Amino acid sequence: MPLNLHKNLPAIELLKREHIFVMDSMRASSQDIRPLKVVILNLMPLKITTETDLIRLLSNTPLQLEIEFMKIKGHTPKHTPIEHMKEFYKDFDTISSDYYDGMIVTGAPVEQMPFEDVTYWQELTGIFDWAREHVTSTLYICWAAQAGLYHFYGIPKYDLPVKMFGVFRHTLREPYVPIFRGFDDEFYVPHSRHTEIRRSDISKCQELTILSESEESGVYMVMARGGREFFITGHSEYSPYTLNDEYVRDLKKGLPITVPYNYYRNNDPAQGPVVRWRGHANLLFTNWLNYYVYQETPYRREDIRFLTTL
Repeated sequence: MPLNLHKNLPAIELLKREHIFVMDSMRASSQDIRPLKVVILNLMPLKITTETDLIRLLSNTPLQLEIEFMKIKGHTPKHTPIEHMKEFYKDFDTISSDYYDGMIVTGAPVEQMPFEDVTYWQELTGIFDWAREHVTSTLYICWAAQAGLYHFYGIPKYDLPVKMFGVFRHTLREPYVPIFRGFDDEFYVPHSRHTEIRRSDISKCQELTILSESEESGVYMVMARGGREFFITGHSEYSPYTLNDEYVRDLKKGLPITVPYNYYRNNDPAQGPVVRWRGHANLLFTNWLNYYVYQETPYRREDIRFLTTL
């Protein structure tokens, strides 16, 4: 089934070249099917890139999705045209009375700051609290995962001596949880972060379950509230060249950066990346939509009205 998106969203043309079927909102409104509503709070600096990466993965499902983008009202992005933000993003106060089947909160380039020093921390935690009443299941990614775990459960983050940067091997601690349906015993995930959360802190909280981790990169996925919240420390959504772009960017800035681990063929940037995470990434988002969004979403008034006419 197609994705329902704003007809002018730049990601649409990019995804059409990859033979991903998208449908603009005007055409979708004429159909009888109620799509799953997913809202994305995009905190990443390159918003168009992140939009495309996430939509690509959300498209790999037979479910029809209607996707909206939310922004922080008190923050003006530096790397995305203001016209793009005005056309495609909504402030929280304009949707605060709405309900959503799923929500994704991305990472943000503020991980080395104390949480309370982030300028939009108060607004962000208000959105986190709202999601518990208005969203069936939420994915918190990278810094957002650290922020959610800290806000809800008091889990601290720790600075790393060097950046966790590369593609790392992971294993399953809870292989029969539906989010891992179809996963291999070992799988790979890109990471790009300066901080970490620790198993020792999470294990003390009975409300949290560690689902997956890595010997090299630590805790990867934590579940809470029976799957209504997932906290994911890596970037399964990254496209093949995202780590490369970050590596080249930091080199040009003269920042201390190592070649991303287990990423380039023969560890040589000139030979390009080897994509080891695409299959896992597609399964992750498909399983989340199917088992924790679609199958858990309660009937709403419009569904009941439709069913009574059958």
